[in-house]
Amino acid sequence: MLAMQHSNSSGITASFPLSNYTVVVQEPEVEAVVAHNATRPPGKPTAAGLTMTLGILFNVVALIILAKAYNRFRRRSKATFLLFASSLVATDLAGHVIPGALVLSRYSASSTSTGDPSSSFRGYIADPDASCLFLGGCMVFFGLCPLFLGCAMAAERCMGVTRPLLHARLVTTARTKMALTLIWLLALCVAVLPFFNLGAYTYQYPGTWCFIRVMEGTKATDLAFVMLFSGLALSSLGLAFVCNTISGITLVRARLKKRSCSQRCSARSHDTEMVVQLVGIMVTSCICWSPLLIFGLTSATRSYTNSLHSDRDTYRGLMVTGVRMATCNQILDPWVYILLRRAILRKIYRITKKQASFKGSTFRSIRWDASPFQNSEKNCVNKI
Repeated sequence: MLAMQHSNSSGITASFPLSNYTVVVQEPEVEAVVAHNATRPPGKPTAAGLTMTLGILFNVVALIILAKAYNRFRRRSKATFLLFASSLVATDLAGHVIPGALVLSRYSASSTSTGDPSSSFRGYIADPDASCLFLGGCMVFFGLCPLFLGCAMAAERCMGVTRPLLHARLVTTARTKMALTLIWLLALCVAVLPFFNLGAYTYQYPGTWCFIRVMEGTKATDLAFVMLFSGLALSSLGLAFVCNTISGITLVRARLKKRSCSQRCSARSHDTEMVVQLVGIMVTSCICWSPLLIFGLTSATRSYTNSLHSDRDTYRGLMVTGVRMATCNQILDPWVYILLRRAILRKIYRITKKQASFKGSTFRSIRWDASPFQNSEKNCVNKI
């Protein structure tokens, strides 16, 4: 999916001007509006391949760190959280590799194809092939999975912080694995709905990626599918926000009480670390996925009511911007866990504290050095 970002980015800036559209054909339900250069390859996908490789490396590094942490910590709550986090990073890795490889393959095919670009892109819209259908399903599946997992992790931590005894009795490793399986099955069921005539996947501008049909010829089933996809995703983000807020408030209250039990303080320290990581994941998901969800729903609604018209070019650009931001989620999720670990936060705190103490000592030394000069100056004035 990350490769999609670069191929689309290059296409927008170099080979696909948004103001250069021409109406090619009108049919009863489909108005194919395409660019002159809609399928011209924007150049060699070297940057896309490099970024995809770096994304794979980051996710693998995060998986290694999580695996070591899972073997080290045997506390049930921490182990459950690490199992969820490992599943999230593994899902991001798969969502980075599989759609990215498809986009690079489509990108390479476009770079070697010849013929009229306009008629070629029109053909893609009218008759998406099997690879487009699979890519569209991957976009929906790997889009919902991280949001569902983030919501489940937030709910699990909220129960662990507010109801620790109930959490210890209900949450087990076996039930956690069952919950993960149900999350993946739910996302898969939503992704395959277009194969049962509820919605449809089609090529999106500039022809290098596929998603739900939201621009040309949007039907009632397409609008219902977009509403389902966006509703589930936004509801997951909202529920994660509520759970993380409750967990944060509970931890702050416990911190203010200043309990003396060291074991309890250690447990609260682990809880604080996990909640901070969850907040980071939630914020990242909100920033990366909200634009695509909102732009897709708005585009489908306006296309269904035939009110796009002159704004079609604008919404095409918004959809490309949205998918670029969505692909960043899979590259940022592992870094959220890597950088927001307790060991890293402690190092940052110590460095910041040292810098602050150094500046304070320097300021005090300057004042100390300046005071003899001021005293001597006062003595000279008194003598005069």
